[in-house]
Amino acid sequence: MSVPEALRRVRHAHQERPQLPTVPGLHPRHLVRGFVAQMIANAETVSAVRRLVGTVPVKYGADQDTAETAQLVVSELIGNVVRACGDGTVLVVEASATDTGIEVAVHDARGDLLPTRRETVNDDAECGRGLQLLDVLAPGWTVEPSPLGKEIRCQIEGRSGG
Repeated sequence: MSVPEALRRVRHAHQERPQLPTVPGLHPRHLVRGFVAQMIANAETVSAVRRLVGTVPVKYGADQDTAETAQLVVSELIGNVVRACGDGTVLVVEASATDTGIEVAVHDARGDLLPTRRETVNDDAECGRGLQLLDVLAPGWTVEPSPLGKEIRCQIEGRSGG
């Protein structure tokens, strides 16, 4: 391939990438078929990340229903971190289209605070329902140590061919 052809392909690839927002406290960048964003948790950054999760993977071939489910999953994961650590905590959120759906991950600094699966949650329980929601929407979610603290990774399966 010639140099001019290679440059044309690079320019074309950058033109097809979805626009990433400029929001104070949010620092997104492109990944293959998705994005990663470092953020300081507050209402504005959480809202912007939800929008990114709902749009960027769709631009790379994920279906809209799967993207909406991924938004719910990311909202729950971020909400758990904010409840544990408070507003203003630093998070890293990733979302990418895969051949079968969307993969999301949320990294936070509380590597010492690990979620645990419960068989059942009482109706009057103050916590635990969100993890049951994850079990339904993204069965097989995992928790691993990460350089920041811990990472919760989920695969949201899409419709066939999604």
